[in-house]
Amino acid sequence: MTFPIFPNPASTIAEHTDRLFFVLSAFSLFVLALVFLPMLVFLFRYRRGKAADRSALKLSTLKIEVTWTIIPVLIALSLFAWGADVYFTEEVPPPDTLEINVVGKQWMWKMQHQEGNREINELHLPVGRAVKLTMGSEDVIHSFFIPAFRIKQDVVPGRFTTEWFQPTQIGTYRLYCTEYCGAEHAQMQGTVYVLPPDQYQEWLARGAPRDSLAQSGEKLFRELGCSGCHVGNPKIHSPPLEGLYGRSVPLNDGTFVRADDRYLRDSILLPASQVTAGYEPLMPTYQGRITEDQLMQVIAYLKSIGHETPTNSK
Repeated sequence: MTFPIFPNPASTIAEHTDRLFFVLSAFSLFVLALVFLPMLVFLFRYRRGKAADRSALKLSTLKIEVTWTIIPVLIALSLFAWGADVYFTEEVPPPDTLEINVVGKQWMWKMQHQEGNREINELHLPVGRAVKLTMGSEDVIHSFFIPAFRIKQDVVPGRFTTEWFQPTQIGTYRLYCTEYCGAEHAQMQGTVYVLPPDQYQEWLARGAPRDSLAQSGEKLFRELGCSGCHVGNPKIHSPPLEGLYGRSVPLNDGTFVRADDRYLRDSILLPASQVTAGYEPLMPTYQGRITEDQLMQVIAYLKSIGHETPTNSK
């Protein structure tokens, strides 16, 4: 379903979002008419001086009250369930997504593909492939918005946010920041190119850098001194990182946490906040020593060794 003021839907979730929006709008207009049209009629029919029967009603209003209570409640709950279904579909990405990192910075969007390709204010994607974006900000709150895909997600400093979608039509689409982020906010926009799979692979090959994102992260891992403690140093008792990503980690306070992107980020920037059981809080913070781009590269490396067998660290 399309409407002139809306861009043509170009993702799997777009039509579901549009359908829910139009139904909610139609229901709101119906309720508006149901309330205000009788009100306007009564304003004239029962105005002062107008001859009208103003005697009290002699019939029971219980059935009327029950009806106008139950029916709107059932309609509202149905719309809520529908909206919740669309929301969870938008929030839970399918397996085997194409993962791309996005960094918002006054006033540009920086994209990092896992193969190492980088873009500024442009995003190349294959049609028909589910894409998961992991987004962070280097300065203030931004908001990543692609109208044709009907997706919008705040990009918040100090944490990662995620969004996924699946493009369904080859073409060129606009990308905007929809959170006021400073003097040049209106210029913080870009272009999304949805290509056939073979053309997307050609684009990747043409701009392929020497290192993938994970390989760049491994270099940073060593340059920042992380390998001095976490790679085969018998003098330092530090938790192994091989096989870490995705598993449950016991903490010193007796709780458990899943080693996902957020956990890895906090472990690098706020290492004392979640200390692994059996280890001392000796790791220094890298807050202010590593950029958002570099942080995502290191995490890509840690994810790449997430299925390796842990080495002994004593």
